[in-house]
Amino acid sequence: MPPAQNVGLLSRHVTLLEECDIKSNSRVNSLTQSDISDKSDDFDISFYESIEFKPQIRWPDLLVQISLHLVAIYGLYLILTNQVKLYTLLFVLATIYTSGFGITAGVHRLWSHRAYKAKLPLRCLLALLFTITGQRDIYTWALDHRVHHKYTETVADPHDVRRGFWFAHVGWLVLTPHPAVENRRNALNKTSQDLKDDPVVRFQKLFFIPLFLILNIILPLGIPIYYWDEDWMTSFSVSFVLRFTITLNIAYCVNSFAHLWGNKPYDKYIKSVENQIVSLAALGEGWHNYHHVFPWDYRTSELGKINISTSFIDFFARIGWAYDLKAATMSMIRNRAERSGDGTFHHQEEPYPQT
Repeated sequence: MPPAQNVGLLSRHVTLLEECDIKSNSRVNSLTQSDISDKSDDFDISFYESIEFKPQIRWPDLLVQISLHLVAIYGLYLILTNQVKLYTLLFVLATIYTSGFGITAGVHRLWSHRAYKAKLPLRCLLALLFTITGQRDIYTWALDHRVHHKYTETVADPHDVRRGFWFAHVGWLVLTPHPAVENRRNALNKTSQDLKDDPVVRFQKLFFIPLFLILNIILPLGIPIYYWDEDWMTSFSVSFVLRFTITLNIAYCVNSFAHLWGNKPYDKYIKSVENQIVSLAALGEGWHNYHHVFPWDYRTSELGKINISTSFIDFFARIGWAYDLKAATMSMIRNRAERSGDGTFHHQEEPYPQT
């Protein structure tokens, strides 16, 4: 497509976002949980559990992961040997954690779980931040996450933790998926109309590659070079690759560490756990035992837990950009913990969130 035509197409999509948003809200707001569930009756998980499956290595994806981590190690070496300017380090840290809200408050709590609703400006902001992280497009990420929750700890789970730490952490991204995963992706693709109806999701998916290049590579690479004369190789290794790799691994840790090591105050029969270290790194996403018990709760944890993303959503609720926040009541939490928890639940009265 010629550049002028591409720019024109981009401009038309930006102009139409608000108009499309008005039309889509009436449909999205009326959706129920069944609308994002698989309605087919012919899926037999026991059949897929019984078949012998040998995954194949997806070499391009594996080589990308290896290259990123090798360059990231070099970037870490530059930091440890004091070859990186302070402004670059501050810029990297700020970018990692501001963009992280695009994952936690955006593609995860808003688009994957619909734990709250957001007006167009907030959705645009979250889409921008999520794109900076470089973790695929919103639609693909959210669809995979819905499959993960619906078929957790089965062969249909994209990053089934039963296959080990490394598979859950990164292996699932470099190996061919199990046939059950492909089957469920296709099934839920047909029922995820709320994602298809959101103009922000459609726009970000359509223009993901140019947006990825600009927001995840060009700007993070160019800003340190232009504004404080950072060396270009240092900027490439630290501001782009190391930052990108850290962001990826923080997200990976939720799939691995937060499904393996920690306590289970709400449900001792599932793999997901409460992991404070992951929560600190992932802006509140490590309270995973709670999240898998109450996936529709916008907080993903009790209010007393460290959860910066919840504060982020609460702020936008106060100014009217976020609304219809869903949260479990204290009695619901306590009853579930007493019924199926591992005994580590601490009874503490916490106010129900005001929205």
